Amino acid sequence: MLLLDYQNVLIQSILTERFAPGASPTSIDQIVSDFDGVTFHISTPIAKTQILVSLSVKCYHDLLQYGAESVLQREYGNYITNPEAGYDFSILIDLDQLPDSVEEREELVRRISLLKRNAMAAPFEKAFDEFSSLAEEASHYTSESAPQGIQEGKQVMAIHYREEEAIYIKASHDRVTVIFSTIFRDETDRIFGKVFLQEFVDARRRAIQNAPQVLFRSDPPLELQGMKGVGKTGEKGEIGFITFVLFPRHLSPQRRAENISHIQTFRDYFHYHIKASKAYIHSRMRRRTADFLQVLNRARPENEEKERKTASGRTFRVQG
Repeated sequence: MLLLDYQNVLIQSILTERFAPGASPTSIDQIVSDFDGVTFHISTPIAKTQILVSLSVKCYHDLLQYGAESVLQREYGNYITNPEAGYDFSILIDLDQLPDSVEEREELVRRISLLKRNAMAAPFEKAFDEFSSLAEEASHYTSESAPQGIQEGKQVMAIHYREEEAIYIKASHDRVTVIFSTIFRDETDRIFGKVFLQEFVDARRRAIQNAPQVLFRSDPPLELQGMKGVGKTGEKGEIGFITFVLFPRHLSPQRRAENISHIQTFRDYFHYHIKASKAYIHSRMRRRTADFLQVLNRARPENEEKERKTASGRTFRVQG
């Protein structure tokens, strides 16, 4: 099992090199692709000492509806500048005004490399805050007397981060539900996916009792019934819905940031391991085929040539 990094490693590497004490400023013009069709552009359009980092993400307008602007302002503050043409969000770092201490520079590199993660965190933070508010209101009522709004929870937030896939988040007074819609392009992917998801379920039963509940189904869950666009996805493959149920123990202030990072990477983690497993099985099949061919070649009888003589004394060879 391989856990994917939350940050963009290439951005982290480039900025670490440029932020090092005594490093000479150099021109940069590099486009970096990340998971889910996200694109970064790192450049020095004004001067070698001013690095512009821009982000393009398909669902940026969805994220703005759920508070991405305030989250990005909190994380990047004075570094925010006007978005570069063709991109949704940009920050500008002046190398002449970097923090003095090495620790502060490393923290700045870490925050910039988490740009996508922080933008995508906005709807999750909003849902977690709504859960806290609903839980506080629900504590004043019994389960029978609670108003309908508390019982039903908040509206579902939809983040259409890929062409045919989305993340749906809904806060309730006792949980936060996160639903991934994902496309299985062929039958093999669907089979592998079910095996992986069953492992999630079995792991929770066997040893990890505190893990979120995981459900998988091929039709939209009840939380998505009646939502526009949910039933129109999946024309190019079979669609599946993976539901994570986060309980209060997962939503504590001490665990929120880590859990947001974990759940964001689920789709990439899921499909990455499906592809890795298929590649591993194919390599094993090729190796086994080569082994079988060696066995067959060793078992093949060797052709022996024997000398025979005719009645007249002439010699000729025959293969045995």
